[in-house]
Amino acid sequence: GGPRRLLLVSNSTLHGGGYLGHCQQHIQSFLGEKVKRVLFVPYALHDRDAYARTAREKFESLGYGLDSIHESCDPVEAVRKSEAIFIGGGNTFRLLKALYDNSLIQEIRKRVLEDGIPYMGSSAGTNVATVSINTTNDMPIVYPPSLQALGLVPFNINPHYLDPDVKSTHMGETREERIRQYHEEPNTPPVLGLREGAMLLVEGDKATLQGVTGARLFLRGKKPTEHEPGTDFSFLLIDSNLQN
Repeated sequence: GGPRRLLLVSNSTLHGGGYLGHCQQHIQSFLGEKVKRVLFVPYALHDRDAYARTAREKFESLGYGLDSIHESCDPVEAVRKSEAIFIGGGNTFRLLKALYDNSLIQEIRKRVLEDGIPYMGSSAGTNVATVSINTTNDMPIVYPPSLQALGLVPFNINPHYLDPDVKSTHMGETREERIRQYHEEPNTPPVLGLREGAMLLVEGDKATLQGVTGARLFLRGKKPTEHEPGTDFSFLLIDSNLQN
């Protein structure tokens, strides 16, 4: 065992770079030399074979073998044997439904929180690491049995967080307004808006904002606050029920 270790990335591809290019050094220092193979979960996209090929190519270029869970005849056993887990982006509802359908919620929680294996998520894979997928940007194209997710951290994240465009004539809600609507409901946890290029590193009880862009933090009933890379977010790891 060991303390939980999470690398929660806002997006897989940053403008001008290739797949996971903007965070590859973070991935290498996160996984280190002990991890030899990564278990990839491609459930968020329909074409799992193509997705696994893309991920395998990237991780092999970084020196890691990659097994895709969709190629395993026993997904639960694959999680039990894994040295590290990476859940990729795509549609969050499709991803969460597949995690439930394959009985993986408790198994992944156990491997990460009790056994201490590294967990990496990007986009939808970051969404499912949190309390719930209530603050995803995706359309509910399928119906998971619950919106409750893995709960590896006691708050929610909004990946690909977008600031309001002052020049835009678009009259729909801004991302900030949508998160405020979420917080109008009782007992809703903090939401960390991760801009593209940002990621959160969690090691035990320490959480640090990394990457090239900042984040915006939303606490229920409070004004949102702006945070630069390097910010210590460890206080978010205290159970959010205490913060409401």
